[in-house]
Amino acid sequence: MKTPSNSTEVDFILLGLFSHTYAHLFLLSAVLVIFTTSLMGNTLMILLICRDPRLHTPMYFLLSQLSFMDMMLVSTIVPKMAANYLMNTRSISPAGCGSQIFLFLTLAGGECFLLAAMSYDRYVAICYPLRYHVLMSPKLCAYLTVGSWLLGAADGLMQAGTILSFPFCQSRTINHFFCEAPSLVRLACADTRVFEFFMYICCILMLLIPLSLVLASYSLILVAVLRMRSSAARKKAFATCSSHLAVVGLFYGAIIFIYMRPRSHQPGKSDKVVSAFYTIFTPVLNPLIYSVRNKEVKGALRKWLQKKV
Repeated sequence: MKTPSNSTEVDFILLGLFSHTYAHLFLLSAVLVIFTTSLMGNTLMILLICRDPRLHTPMYFLLSQLSFMDMMLVSTIVPKMAANYLMNTRSISPAGCGSQIFLFLTLAGGECFLLAAMSYDRYVAICYPLRYHVLMSPKLCAYLTVGSWLLGAADGLMQAGTILSFPFCQSRTINHFFCEAPSLVRLACADTRVFEFFMYICCILMLLIPLSLVLASYSLILVAVLRMRSSAARKKAFATCSSHLAVVGLFYGAIIFIYMRPRSHQPGKSDKVVSAFYTIFTPVLNPLIYSVRNKEVKGALRKWLQKKV
């Protein structure tokens, strides 16, 4: 018989993503390189947007917020995971676990809404270029950004507080490399059906609705691009939209795969790999996709480097 334990006294155990083998040590090194690259790339993106007046536009303002969210996201997950591996420990305190859940859901939820706002920005820029600065005013950008942060924080606070209020069974071992809400719900010694129902409602609000807005925006963009007479303009628009959609699809698809499944599903190694996509790999892809291929960002970087030389 499972007996509940006090959720505020005993640490949780994270099984982690890697085992102590040379092959997995190499993989951890690769993750740390990705982590460092993500921090440097997103920091550089924010600095360029702040310093260069040519980048003071709604699109780059939203992009700077995305970069900041990505920096916080990888910093929430990777340092603890690496420290546990290198120090050969697996424990995490209930407070640390709750903090990870809150920060992850705040940032991931906020990013879902922010990506929808960015797709709307691209729709307005391509379909209504002459009214762009009216439809995407600084006031609207501020509302979209604050709304993204607040909705993500509300979801994170609600889920973290509720999950940690559950009594947990003697086994407090989490088959994951960080504290993620579905993994902890499976350990609860309580009837969580009502909470799981609300989790599904949150997933619809935080994932499916923003994803629908993204798909609708890019569908309208595609129609507008197909009407362009210039083949060069069509090619450029297709290349940009396809790369954006690839990252958006990876981010939304991976999160939906983890968060919108029944509790009866037994987590495995594949779940941890899927989680790694939106916690480790997507944050390093965003600055590459949204900035490196952008002439304005390249020009701002070149100008900044020339000043330093």
